[in-house]
Amino acid sequence: MPSVAFHTLGCKLNFAETSTIAKDFKSNGFEEVSFKNAADVYVINTCSVTENADRECRNIVGRALRANPDGFIVIVGCYAQLKPKQIMEMPGVDLVLGATEKFNVTQFLGALKKTHGNANVHSCEISKADSFVSSYSAGDRTRAFLKVQDGCDYKCTYCTIPLARGISRSDTLENVILRAQEIAEKGIREIVLTGVNVGDYGKGEFGNKRHENTFLDLVQALDDRAEVDRIRISSIEPNLLRNEIIEFTQQSSKFVPHFHIPLQSGSDVILKKMKRRYMSNLYAQRVETIKSINPDTCIGVDVIVGFPGETEELFLETYDFINNLPVSYLHVFTYSERSDTLATKMQGVVPIQERKRRNKMLRILSEKKKRAFYETQLGKERPILFEGENRKGFMYGYTDNYIRIKTYWNPELALQTKTFCLSSISDDGFAILDIQNRTANATNFSRI
Repeated sequence: MPSVAFHTLGCKLNFAETSTIAKDFKSNGFEEVSFKNAADVYVINTCSVTENADRECRNIVGRALRANPDGFIVIVGCYAQLKPKQIMEMPGVDLVLGATEKFNVTQFLGALKKTHGNANVHSCEISKADSFVSSYSAGDRTRAFLKVQDGCDYKCTYCTIPLARGISRSDTLENVILRAQEIAEKGIREIVLTGVNVGDYGKGEFGNKRHENTFLDLVQALDDRAEVDRIRISSIEPNLLRNEIIEFTQQSSKFVPHFHIPLQSGSDVILKKMKRRYMSNLYAQRVETIKSINPDTCIGVDVIVGFPGETEELFLETYDFINNLPVSYLHVFTYSERSDTLATKMQGVVPIQERKRRNKMLRILSEKKKRAFYETQLGKERPILFEGENRKGFMYGYTDNYIRIKTYWNPELALQTKTFCLSSISDDGFAILDIQNRTANATNFSRI
């Protein structure tokens, strides 16, 4: 039996798609092995968002060649679609597949012979990437990442995703429900809805039929029919997070009180330069609506620092805007130039060291926000989905509102959803549970 190993870079959507590619290999007689082991085929699913996509790809290729110098190496994913000629010249790479071809890797493998030269490339024009392929990943049996949407019609001036994934398109509602049922039958307790622009669900065609459903329709159907404990929305644009979606999910017994809402900048000047589809006042309104319905809701924020034209004054405008919002944590990204984007032609380039300084300031703010949110939850009972791994005598999990917890290993709790009171916060930033037989003071918990 031939063997195959996978390595995935980037977002949860990539992980879901790698899982689908793996199923295709297994149905064609391949055995999946760890990436660190010798394999006949290595599939590397790449990302274009990371700052050093080329270096990351080369490093992973090197790891594969060290494990098996004769291994057949396939590169797929966003970076493969954007830079196929650059990748084909990498030493050791044998096959490069684009946005649509990646779901049919086994059809392009041939005799699995090393090329010893430029790799073979099969990549369609991105305008032809208009079909939807269902995917979900369920690596740790705790939660599954279910792909419901792909591509993006937005034209943000810093982003290459539309060039790498094509137009916005969606799975059918019935297909999503079917995948959700498959996930539930595996005993998985939580589904995370993923996509490039999840709130845009319902766009595109499926077969010869136009979609008739919206994201709200999908949310309502999953709430009614998905037999899992929890459903989480991975990320949703503020302009697409309608009040009716907020109101429905906040009263749902399955959708958790957690939203991740990209902001990118708290300055309207920068938002306009980015060609975002909202201004800061709309973002603030969304946060206010969420918190007015349920103050215990966790709200995560994406923000980019160092965008061209971001003066110190405009950066501090972003800092103050976020600081005054009741949000719970930040994902901070340092702006990096992407070829074929409008932002690379803009004036007012921010020096790299200044970008890093601003990134550090916002990461410190994120830690403060996270700590403050955790403190509001102490003394409250929250349902916790426990993970199934014993890590040196401890186990971990998440509350419904995305608080990371740590407690002593108990096999009876593994992969279960149980309600406990949050009693304190450890030195390393985990919430600690009020469980009997806890043998250490919370302040020393991280040192045990």
